[in-house]
Amino acid sequence: MIGKIIGAAVGRRVAGRYGGGKGMLLGALAPVVARRAFGPLGLALAGGWAAKKYYDSRKLRTDYRRAR
Repeated sequence: MIGKIIGAAVGRRVAGRYGGGKGMLLGALAPVVARRAFGPLGLALAGGWAAKKYYDSRKLRTDYRRAR
C-alpha cells in the first residue's frame, strides 16, 4: 500500500513537468524500482550510520580523556 502511495506521488510530480503519460508510467514503476534498489542501498546506509555512530562515540571517549 505504501508503494502505491509513493508511486502516485512520483507520478503526480512527473506528470506536472512532462505530461500525463510519462508520469503515469514512472509512477507505476517507482515501487518496483524502490523494492529492488533500496534493499542493498538500505543495508549500505544502515552500515554507514552504524559506523558513524561508532566513530563518534570513540572520538568522544578519546576527547574526554585528553581534557582531563
